[in-house]
Amino acid sequence: MKYLQVLRRQNNLTQAEIAKALGVSASSVAKWETTNTFPRAELLPALADLLHCAIDDLFGRGKEGSQ
Repeated sequence: MKYLQVLRRQNNLTQAEIAKALGVSASSVAKWETTNTFPRAELLPALADLLHCAIDDLFGRGKEGSQ
């Protein structure tokens, strides 16, 4: 997830805090940030809410000029 780390830092959250809020391990969040894996689809709305963004923003689609 291309912009997850940026969005997480903008919201002053740690990987552990995101993991706890979503009920996953911190290592899962780390893997999402390095694009080795992706969160389950049912977690995306909660993740976007936690980061105060749209789901598209998690993938960089909400950024101007991106495709």
